[in-house]
Amino acid sequence: MGVANEKKLTKAEFITRETLDWISGQAKQSSRLRKNYNFHTSDGDVCHRLLNAMEPDSYIQPHRHLDSNKDETLVVIRGKMGVIMFNSDGAVAERVSLEPTGNIMMVNLPHGKFHTMISLEEGSVFFEAKAGPFVPLTRDERAPWAPEEGAESSSAYLASLKQLFELSR
Repeated sequence: MGVANEKKLTKAEFITRETLDWISGQAKQSSRLRKNYNFHTSDGDVCHRLLNAMEPDSYIQPHRHLDSNKDETLVVIRGKMGVIMFNSDGAVAERVSLEPTGNIMMVNLPHGKFHTMISLEEGSVFFEAKAGPFVPLTRDERAPWAPEEGAESSSAYLASLKQLFELSR
């Protein structure tokens, strides 16, 4: 299976359980414990569409997108994900579990709102759509109160985020 951004779409691409298994396997082998499978063909495309496989120990630093065109839509298609939205001071404003067969399976995140996603089950995969082109996060878009990805304290912070969902069971 090739990476979607190495080709131009010339026919319909069907996503199967085998595709999800493959991308989840790639995520498990990745140092970041997540892997994208892009449908857009370049970082410069005006619309980014991708699958994102994410394992439970993967950490995404809370962040926001300041560009008014950068709302994000996330749809969980396998597993279970937690979405956490924060106030500007780092206090949790809202937390929601997303599951494909649960009550909530999709979220549309507005630009300007600090947020993160955490995987609550092995093999979790979500579909993501947002405006391109890809632009790396700026310092103002990264939550200053949360550890950076790869920081020694990020594991403990991720564990505290997971506890938010264990308490709601």
